[in-house]
Amino acid sequence: MCCGRPSRTMWKGVSAVPRRDQAVANRANRCLPKCPCPTVFCYPRLVFYLFYILVVLQIAVGIYSLWDGFEWFRMVRRRLASHAGFYAPVAALICPCKGNEPGLEENLTALTRFEYPNYEIYFSLATSLDPALKVIERVKAASQRPVHVVIAGPPEGCGEKVYNLRRAVEALPENFEVLVFVDSDVRLTRGWLGKLVAPLQDPRIGATTAYRWIIPSRSIGAGGFASALASAWNAAIATLLGRPRENFCWGGATAIRRNTFDDARVLEAWNGAVSDDFALTAALGATGKSIVFCPECLAATPHAWTGSDLLEFTNRQILIARVYSPRRWMMGALAHLSYSFTLIFAVIAILVTMASGDPWFQLALITLVIPLLAAMKGALRTMAVNELLPEWRVPLSQWSWVWTALAPLVPFLFGWNFMVSLLTRRIRWRNVRYELVSPSVTRVLKR
Repeated sequence: MCCGRPSRTMWKGVSAVPRRDQAVANRANRCLPKCPCPTVFCYPRLVFYLFYILVVLQIAVGIYSLWDGFEWFRMVRRRLASHAGFYAPVAALICPCKGNEPGLEENLTALTRFEYPNYEIYFSLATSLDPALKVIERVKAASQRPVHVVIAGPPEGCGEKVYNLRRAVEALPENFEVLVFVDSDVRLTRGWLGKLVAPLQDPRIGATTAYRWIIPSRSIGAGGFASALASAWNAAIATLLGRPRENFCWGGATAIRRNTFDDARVLEAWNGAVSDDFALTAALGATGKSIVFCPECLAATPHAWTGSDLLEFTNRQILIARVYSPRRWMMGALAHLSYSFTLIFAVIAILVTMASGDPWFQLALITLVIPLLAAMKGALRTMAVNELLPEWRVPLSQWSWVWTALAPLVPFLFGWNFMVSLLTRRIRWRNVRYELVSPSVTRVLKR
């Protein structure tokens, strides 16, 4: 090991270098850290080699990720150019609600205006004292579609949302052929329901699903940065969907045949669960039927965020993934923590090199390739979402920088989420605290 102070002279090697090779040796050594120690285990050299190993590996991962982003963008284009079909059976639209969140009345009103021939809406709440009930009553009075309200009662050994869904499904008459699950914080277009249900005409398909796209709100400095970062964080998950093996049923936009739902025993899978998404995905996976991602049904989610909201939301999502999908959690942790560690290590190595007076510019240049690749993938997401959500073109154009500029920062937030998920199994969701003991055991700690 090198124990001496770095010297201003270049290390010449263990043995003498012939004069005719001296110039070549000098050129080769210019990029190496200066060290007086004649050993390959010199500490500055090890740091230098590790820097290049980590950075080059991360660049390779970034290139693959960018290629994957191009494939996702091509998949979006193909879906937009195709016609889903005309399959439109009788459908039950189930929407669990809690609290009078901003924009709730507009969101729920949009659910009553789908261009779909035959569907009914079921709103489910835990209690009749919920302030969302007054909003639902106004929406019901103005709706031309049948609207029903289910009061589920307090949850029993599972998440409140899961319990609301279970009670709503149990209240359905037998005439509904398709069940559609949607969240109360999304604002959907008139053609959304038909596009989500139509692919189910193929009996090999178990379910169709989409994902949220958070529309940032507020100005920067007044919660806008938290909203922007939440949107960029969420966008990274949206672009994971599309490959059959990686698809999962997102509870905010999922359609499934009633007989498939029953055959998969989803109500049993929801016993003791806090995540309707992953429990439904696991139950459906046992049947061997596929989940089809419908990017054309991307659910716009206009939402104002604070910093604490952002951390609570992102930490909760990653902890749920750790409990319900350890493989996805492990792959995500490896990807995001390696990105974060590499950049932090690279910055430290560059600063040390600068302090020692050695050339550093080429190290900084190669390091910048890593966030540049992440930003390029973010740009692909921006291009895709503008085609998927034309109705939101104005706010999307106002925030178009978000998904490109913040993409290099998103892995650091993910890294924090993964570390937090190792330290606790407790979450707070809509002011209810839970302890996730296992996928089938949930303790309700506080209502």
